Amino acid sequence: MSILTPTKLPVQVSEVAFYDLCCTNPDLRLERTSKGELIIMPPTGGETGEHNDELSYQLRTWNKRTGLGKCFNAATGFKLPNGSYRSPDASWVRLDRWEALTPEERRGFPPLAPDFVVELRSPTDKLDKLQKKMQEYQNNGVRLGYLIVPEEMTDSWQVEIYRINQPKEVIKSPLSLSGEDVLPGLVLDLCEILRG
Repeated sequence: MSILTPTKLPVQVSEVAFYDLCCTNPDLRLERTSKGELIIMPPTGGETGEHNDELSYQLRTWNKRTGLGKCFNAATGFKLPNGSYRSPDASWVRLDRWEALTPEERRGFPPLAPDFVVELRSPTDKLDKLQKKMQEYQNNGVRLGYLIVPEEMTDSWQVEIYRINQPKEVIKSPLSLSGEDVLPGLVLDLCEILRG
């Protein structure tokens, strides 16, 4: 059985053409690099889908309790300041930043970098590409980012933490992650997320 990986097509797509392509193909997960290259994201497998759902659930539960912002799932594309269009597995935007957008900006691809992003590596993802994506988030103003990397055939994982204006931190198999000062009071239970 072959595993599909994200495919970068050797074509340049303008912002308008990208938006039209997304509107006419709503079942495709598409991203666009700052150079205009189109990226087609394959669907995840069942385990990754379940892990992503639990991750989003924990983030949303915290946000419902605090009311500090807006949560988004992997289907949401953001137009980053460098011109790329990216869709984190889970993300969060502080409420005042969200409310500063026009209704039209909220309906389309929000033109901002989220305050917080999470990427959960699936078997279809190449680690170096996810690390570049996380660095792009950091370079575009994301204040806190987690790259969660389950290790195949084991019950362990690694988390790479990206903070604005700081070097990447790598932690082996933490049981939980805090939202630090970006999402005060958030605690992601990684055992629940990764072991179901």
